[in-house]
Amino acid sequence: MLLSEAQIEAQLADAARRGEFDDLPGAGRPLQLDDDRDVPEDMRMAFRIMKNAGYVPEEVRLRGEIASVEALLREAEEPEGRERHSRRLRVLLDRLARERGRSGGDAGLATESGYFRALCARLDGE
Repeated sequence: MLLSEAQIEAQLADAARRGEFDDLPGAGRPLQLDDDRDVPEDMRMAFRIMKNAGYVPEEVRLRGEIASVEALLREAEEPEGRERHSRRLRVLLDRLARERGRSGGDAGLATESGYFRALCARLDGE
């Protein structure tokens, strides 16, 4: 049985109200975002150098740009603007699929999102 995001959020909120998260290790302290224990030891220095230099993996950059174009598309009122943003979104999703294919990820995942399918259906209907 799959739970919706709303159901999961409700369960988490209930658990928080019951105090189930109060005595977790590190409670009340800032998160340690530089935790690299999952990075192989021989690659940690290279990853740290890239991070300090501001390197962002292509997939992460593309996801940010996709989110921006999706926001522009939602707010576009003119048909020309919607069409332009739609074309840009399709190009970005294609690039993301190719990038994920190169890195061994699921290349079809990006174009199978509910938002993308709804967008294509809407555009095909206009």
